[in-house]
Amino acid sequence: MSDDRLFKQRPLWMDAVAVALLMTATFKIMANATISPALPALEASFADVPGADYLVRFLVSAPSLTVVLVAPIAGLIADRHGRGPLLIAGVTLFAIAGSAGAYLPDLNSILVSRLLLGVAVAMTMTAQVSLVGDLFTGERRSSFLGWQTATVNFSGFIFIGFAGYLAGLSPRLPFLIYAIPILLLPLLVSIGHREKHAGEGVEGVPASSTGVTPNQRWVIQALMVAALAMTTVSLFFLMPSQLPFYLDRSGFESASATAVALGTLTLVGGCVALIFKRVCSRLGLALTLSVGYLVMGGGFVALAVEATWVFILAGAALIGAGYAFVQPGFLLLALKVAPPERRGTVSGFVTTGMFLGQVISPIVMTPFLQIEGFGVVFFGIALVLMLLAVLSLLPAFLRLEKKSGAT
Repeated sequence: MSDDRLFKQRPLWMDAVAVALLMTATFKIMANATISPALPALEASFADVPGADYLVRFLVSAPSLTVVLVAPIAGLIADRHGRGPLLIAGVTLFAIAGSAGAYLPDLNSILVSRLLLGVAVAMTMTAQVSLVGDLFTGERRSSFLGWQTATVNFSGFIFIGFAGYLAGLSPRLPFLIYAIPILLLPLLVSIGHREKHAGEGVEGVPASSTGVTPNQRWVIQALMVAALAMTTVSLFFLMPSQLPFYLDRSGFESASATAVALGTLTLVGGCVALIFKRVCSRLGLALTLSVGYLVMGGGFVALAVEATWVFILAGAALIGAGYAFVQPGFLLLALKVAPPERRGTVSGFVTTGMFLGQVISPIVMTPFLQIEGFGVVFFGIALVLMLLAVLSLLPAFLRLEKKSGAT
């Protein structure tokens, strides 16, 4: 039996490269959230710096800004020069730029390192999604994306908890967590061989190909998927960005209540994501996306009904469960619409869409919350999600899935 056949049959958790790719997927949550527990102490340590209160808070979102700008470029590089080299370079830069905050002398230099961290995230996310398309097909690809969502959820729970412990010792120590991915580099070296082999088979073409496909409709389809990802993430991001304020205004101790609610969301989402492949294989991609949006909408309805623990936990659990279907769903859709030689470009579009959703969510939603209040906005979000559930079942969407089913 060839190594490639063995690779295809081996369970994901037993394959070193698959595990490494799963770990790199956690970078998108590591990039922003890991230093959050250290922010108050960091602000105190730079109290003499003008505007430190704003700059310290910007350290969390700074990587998202550069991801939005760099991801499309990273996608083009991945298509031209290969996904494996880009991933290895991105992981290396992630470890260096991320951990730099532990020893850089001033706040401005730390801010620069956070912007560079966003460049690394753009490189790794774009290359990682492209490689998932290159190395996995059919139900195995669906299974990987489900595992990926679960891994991101569980790792966020672990990383934030570990960062909280380190922040209690020193506000600089959480930055050292970013150096951990350097351990993945030995596992990623063999990706080049598998990428080349995938490029020679029916699954793809060599990553260095620069030809243009005759049918350019994939560009419009890819931009539509990126817009779907941006919209979905911007709605989902109300949970980490606005839930603390909702709980505070409802009379809860916001810090502990937020930890419980978001912990429920991530743990439920992680568990549900493990059955994504099974659900998607039975229902199909379109119906799975529709169910995910309906469940998310139900979660926001629960939050809007009443600010009690029953509805808060039910809402958080439903939103986490629905998003566990939706996120791997739109990633799978992106890989379906992407020509093999353009997977890097499409991955760049979708990565930009996801991080742009994080950036615009508080900008767009905060004025509505201030004017209308949380209950009205939560009901409105539920209606938007139900509309997305309907749009997921449009005949054109179903034809796209059927046409791409063999991808």
